[in-house]
Amino acid sequence: MSFEKKVLITGASRGIGKAILESFAKQNFYLIGTATSENGIESIQEVISSNNSSGEGIVLDLNNDESLERFFSYLKEKDLYPDVLINNAGFTKDNIFLRMKDDEWNDVLNVHLNAQFKIIKNLIKPMLKKKFGRIINLSSAAAAIGNKGQANYVAAKSGIEAMSKTLAREFGLKNITINCVAPGFIDTDMTDNLDQDYKNLVASQIPLQRFGKAEEVADLVKFLTSNEADYITGQTIHINGGLFM
Repeated sequence: MSFEKKVLITGASRGIGKAILESFAKQNFYLIGTATSENGIESIQEVISSNNSSGEGIVLDLNNDESLERFFSYLKEKDLYPDVLINNAGFTKDNIFLRMKDDEWNDVLNVHLNAQFKIIKNLIKPMLKKKFGRIINLSSAAAAIGNKGQANYVAAKSGIEAMSKTLAREFGLKNITINCVAPGFIDTDMTDNLDQDYKNLVASQIPLQRFGKAEEVADLVKFLTSNEADYITGQTIHINGGLFM
């Protein structure tokens, strides 16, 4: 069977990543999703099989160099270099700045920024040969407005946005577009853990008066990989209901 494109989504087992996976599963793409656990891989495979799509889940720990090297070797061995790369995986280790430990700082920057550098560097060369590539890096509204207790996360996401602009300049001549999507408050399992009174307070400050849906973020990501977005690169596109303008 001939596939239109190979699409790689990191952190594809839940939340926004899973919604992105589901949006691509409805078309003729070969899907590669990553997760940190076997349970996550099962979730990815379930999405793929339930949509009668083709693809696979691969265990990947972005905070582990050996895991990254195994991942790169597997993609090379199986000729699974993606045409579309969506860097979505991430996590948080929140703490106020004066109490933030070195490992809380280092781990968050390593997963969100250093690992993305390694992934793009390893996977962009086949895109250069094809003279085609679409790279979407997930950022956050927090990178633009800051957030108490998240100096590490905000620094990493700001770095991703700056790196993406530079790479867009370096690789545009080869028909490779690189953009960031910066969600605000989105209904996922992460925000489910927030106190309901706090969620109501936040929603009251959003012009659309609600949290976003993971599917809405996925639709934006998919648009940026489509032919209709061929002339968009080096941008950070916010999707936050008007929380940040």
